[in-house]
Amino acid sequence: MNKERPKLPDLINAQTTKVEAFQNSIIRPVIKMQHHLIIAFFKQYLQKRKIDISSLSEEKKKLKIKSIFEKDINFKNLILGIIIGHFSVEEYLSYTQNLTEFNKRVIQIIIQRLQDSLSEI
Repeated sequence: MNKERPKLPDLINAQTTKVEAFQNSIIRPVIKMQHHLIIAFFKQYLQKRKIDISSLSEEKKKLKIKSIFEKDINFKNLILGIIIGHFSVEEYLSYTQNLTEFNKRVIQIIIQRLQDSLSEI
């Protein structure tokens, strides 16, 4: 399967900071490209850990997703690897200049994406 980063126009303008520009031009397209893998990976995680979220209310499902990322550092790092693995060397070098901030942004975006994709989980 040939994967290509989607183009996400109109996310960068004159007021966009360097961090936001990297997030919107590199991180968001990679996350969008990897959406189905992230969903499958999360579903496998729930199955492996015997976590049944199907009986939870929508709000509790969202809280559970957030809780998993807060508590399971190994899972969070694997998700980061799914994203970082698609960076070019230049992108990776830019990423390492502000590692903590970019990791936080990646995880926030993925949590939101999973919460918005409950019907797929």
